[in-house]
Amino acid sequence: MPEDIDACFRHCSRISRLLQAGIIAGVKDLSQAVYTLLGMRLTSNQIAALRLYEQELLVWNERLNLTAIRDPEMVRIKHFLDSLTCLLVMRDTPMERVIDVGTGAGFPGIPLKIVCPAMKLTLAESVRKKADFCRHVVQKLGLTGVEVVQERAETLGQMSAYREQYNWALARAVAEMPVLVEYLLPLISVGGSMLAMKGEDAPAETQTAEKAIRLLGGQLRRLVPVTLPGVADQRYLVVIDKVAATPPTYPRRPGMPAKKPLG
Repeated sequence: MPEDIDACFRHCSRISRLLQAGIIAGVKDLSQAVYTLLGMRLTSNQIAALRLYEQELLVWNERLNLTAIRDPEMVRIKHFLDSLTCLLVMRDTPMERVIDVGTGAGFPGIPLKIVCPAMKLTLAESVRKKADFCRHVVQKLGLTGVEVVQERAETLGQMSAYREQYNWALARAVAEMPVLVEYLLPLISVGGSMLAMKGEDAPAETQTAEKAIRLLGGQLRRLVPVTLPGVADQRYLVVIDKVAATPPTYPRRPGMPAKKPLG
């Protein structure tokens, strides 16, 4: 028994050193990082699902270039752990229906679905190869309650099946804030929220989007700073609440929000 305790102590100490150094050497170490950052423990099934997701991503990425991040350790930090930081603001809120816009290879939506299986998730991605990969992963992991739709956000925002239907709309590395709010706010029901995962320019970007936020029925709630182990860049979760219905003329036709941002 003392040997078991000593072994456990050595293992925990090793993980602590790895986290301090920004090293997540395996999915089990990722589990410890999630506990350190979010105070939640992953189950064995969730760990297994993330491990399989990682394997599929690395294999597919060799031929389809789904993400510039190819190192397994960085996948765990900059994709998995980063995605799960959304729970810093989403947990303890209604998450019945969530849409991830411009999901790419499934981030942040799929990691969130793995740890919050009750949510109904829509993954929106306009690039076919990325949408195909998301469908493959959803099937491979046996995830239910997930729809993968290959379509632009501007189009979805004018479709009754998606417009103002979600508790949360999420996006990571999709567009600057004045453009992004036109993508996301039309999809959220009044009383719901949007979450934009942003870098160090988040405060300035959010300020430039103030007029667009008000016009589209939003109200800035807060910016939450996030620090990932081993990542020097400051990150933010920008949370905007939907307080009024979006005028029917928004979003504008595909391409217009980026060409002529509101502001």
